[in-house]
Amino acid sequence: MPHYSGPLLTQPQAEAIVAAQAAGAAVWNGSLDLERSQGEAVLEAQSWLWQGQRYPYAARLKDRTIYYWDGDAFAPVSRYSGSLIKLVPTRWGVPTFEIDGIKMLPSESTSPLADAQRKVALIEPRGKTVLDTCGGLGYFAACCLEAGAAAIDSFEKNADVLWLRTLNPWSPDPDSPAAGGRLRLSHADVQQAIAQRPDASADAVLHDPPRFGIAGELYSQAFYAQLARVLRRGGKLFHYTGSPNRLTSGRDVPREVQKRLQSAGFKAELALDGVFAVRR
Repeated sequence: MPHYSGPLLTQPQAEAIVAAQAAGAAVWNGSLDLERSQGEAVLEAQSWLWQGQRYPYAARLKDRTIYYWDGDAFAPVSRYSGSLIKLVPTRWGVPTFEIDGIKMLPSESTSPLADAQRKVALIEPRGKTVLDTCGGLGYFAACCLEAGAAAIDSFEKNADVLWLRTLNPWSPDPDSPAAGGRLRLSHADVQQAIAQRPDASADAVLHDPPRFGIAGELYSQAFYAQLARVLRRGGKLFHYTGSPNRLTSGRDVPREVQKRLQSAGFKAELALDGVFAVRR
């Protein structure tokens, strides 16, 4: 799907535009793409002008919500198809997203993109073919592109998450000149798609599955055996696990993942909020 190029509003920005117009300002300067860039909106009596198009003033927007222009009004960047999936602003500009109110990316102490950069650095993607198993908003892929990966094969099975990507200016566009044809994004379940991949077809793997309670199959011994099959010897893998509370869950998921990866043919150790492994 083509990426959205119109303005994105959050409650503070919408209120700032209204306040500037009420104060008699002729223009408002700021970001209308979640701090990706800065621009200028021309303020008129009944509307404001940005990149040649007029938009109505929007004074009553909800907190923790991002709005896009749907052609008739500013609408929340959210969808419900069995689960409520929503793009959520952060103080870093780079958004996170939620599924049924559960935040899917860390954003309290660092930007979701900066967090992705630390994890991607572990696999040293420059010049490599990278398998990105659960693409999400595409921050792993964006960091791989920036770091000079030769190719990224990314999978995302949720159509609504793919829709969020088209509205998020921080999500990489596979068709953009910056991607240079290096990013292939597939709407597919990696658990099924990986069986079709040739042996040793990836130089590195980034595995960022939903939590264990939602997608336990992506933490299974059988799936790790597939990861070992498609990753060349010496190839590096980072597996995000998060830090689930052992007292409430009764499980030590990172340690379980480490042991299963070792059984699948990896040398594995705990790293950051997950497990780093090398194919033996």
